[in-house]
Amino acid sequence: MKKSLWIRASKILLVSGIGCLAFVIAFNNVVDYQTNFLFVQHVMSMDTVYPGNALKHRAITEPLLHSTAYAFIILCEFVTAALCLLGSLQLLKHINSNAEMFNEAKLLPVLGLSSGFALWFFGFLVIGAEWFCMWQSAEWNGQESAFRFVVCIVLVLIYIGLDDKD
Repeated sequence: MKKSLWIRASKILLVSGIGCLAFVIAFNNVVDYQTNFLFVQHVMSMDTVYPGNALKHRAITEPLLHSTAYAFIILCEFVTAALCLLGSLQLLKHINSNAEMFNEAKLLPVLGLSSGFALWFFGFLVIGAEWFCMWQSAEWNGQESAFRFVVCIVLVLIYIGLDDKD
């Protein structure tokens, strides 16, 4: 097998890996809804941030908004999974195509990886960690997990963005 096919196969594998990760996370959030719902509820309520926090006025304690935010998170996880997995199939379909066609087939994977980046970077690190001061909570702090996802996604996004050659 030519070197370019191995590189293309590795890109397909990595994108499908991110898609599988996003699917398992979304699936787990549906099957074990309550566990991570509590996470969203505590982060948005800011009930475990440092005492006297001057930013606590940002807290959202309305249960309907907690449910809405959590449903949106799960939806974004499924969208990320679908775009990455369908994108992997699109790339697989073009694995033997010329470089231009294979590069054009990267749209869905790039959209999937970008949606995952948006969710875990913007949703968890910007909104959760900074806006709702999640970093101050010993128990309800998802920064490390979100950062791991963001780093993996960005590395795959950079790699897949490199133009393939025939």
